[in-house]
Amino acid sequence: MSDQMHIEPVHPAPTVITLGCRLNGYESEVMRAHAAAAGLTDTVIVNTCAVTAEAVRQATQTIRRLRRERPLAKIIVTGCAAQIEPERFAGLAEVDHVVGNGEKMRARTFAGLAGLSTQGAARVQVNDIMSVRETAPHMVDGFATMARAYVQIQNGCDHRCTFCIIPFGRGPSRSVAAGEVVAQVRHLVERGYNEIVLTGVDITSYGGDLPGQPSLGRLVGQVLKHVPELQRLRISSIDQVEADPHLMRAVAEEPRFMPHLHLSLQSGDDMILKRMKRRHQRADAVRFCEEVRRLRPDIVFGADFIAGFPTETEDMFARSLDIVDDCGLTFLHVFPFSARAGTPAARMPQFAKAEIKVRAARLRAKGDAALSAHLAKQSGATSILIEQNGLGRTPQFEPMVADTVGTAPGAIVAARITGTTGDGHQLTGALS
Repeated sequence: MSDQMHIEPVHPAPTVITLGCRLNGYESEVMRAHAAAAGLTDTVIVNTCAVTAEAVRQATQTIRRLRRERPLAKIIVTGCAAQIEPERFAGLAEVDHVVGNGEKMRARTFAGLAGLSTQGAARVQVNDIMSVRETAPHMVDGFATMARAYVQIQNGCDHRCTFCIIPFGRGPSRSVAAGEVVAQVRHLVERGYNEIVLTGVDITSYGGDLPGQPSLGRLVGQVLKHVPELQRLRISSIDQVEADPHLMRAVAEEPRFMPHLHLSLQSGDDMILKRMKRRHQRADAVRFCEEVRRLRPDIVFGADFIAGFPTETEDMFARSLDIVDDCGLTFLHVFPFSARAGTPAARMPQFAKAEIKVRAARLRAKGDAALSAHLAKQSGATSILIEQNGLGRTPQFEPMVADTVGTAPGAIVAARITGTTGDGHQLTGALS
């Protein structure tokens, strides 16, 4: 009998790399659970984004880097980029399997990848996403961070904005039944989450495919009514022109519905909005912000913008700069326009990348100034949700730097605003 001890090699649990949106973050947790249940080891799942050509390029770089770092791991690529361009990722030597957006949410997919299925696993498993007609609910136990949890209420999009490829990665709009959403929120609250974010691709379209066509605002009301223990509820980016009266009522009357909305504006110029095939005009956005601010004076707005959209003149771009003031925006998320193959905007006359970069920088500078001006006006008592040691978020989603040693992420604590950081982009304060 040998005196030498045989030590089995350690195979780490599945790793999930999330690129892109909050919905991808939610779906990554579903895949993490499916992969673990299937017994997949030494596996990396890359959940890609396809919103811009740059996002796809970054996904490719990430995959190549992972192969260098994990030469023996099984690499599975999924998400919107994999759904839209499966052949691109199947052509990478670093990739073992390509899985579509529909397939990635199914436990049997990962059972096959782990060799538990008698049918085995094809290298490419990507079906027609346009044929998907429902979004199955998934019970998620938690997230990589305890700060807040995300609940999927909707997937897909029926609109066809000229710059956007996402409907071809996500399929048609489809909703999760309200009862399932409430059950998931309750489950997460019971597991210690104090803040929940309802997320999806086009959440203001929620309910159009369900019996009785319930609205997003009605769903918000149901969640707050049936989960009274929930302390904070947020929603992800909305198309403001589709906000329903029940959502407006929640903004006005529900203190647990946080006073922060992120709007999908994209431009401040009517001609560019028309060429983008958006569903609102500049005046609609200004009117919406004025009405919401009347209902909830402490509301704070963020917004998405695209800089350098094809045919955008300097005067048109100036309208985007001006709408920051006209709507009273605080948080700007700026995308330099990136032509996406397969979209109408990619066939329009394009700007030089250098000019797009300049316009994006100008718009970001405008946003930085708006944020600093807003934060400089804040003072006094508030509450913050701890995101990590030394950083929390107010109800308005304003970042606050404070000494939070000993306070766990996800806790909501009383605090007092004392000023702003040197760059003016964060509040400073102390726990009360």
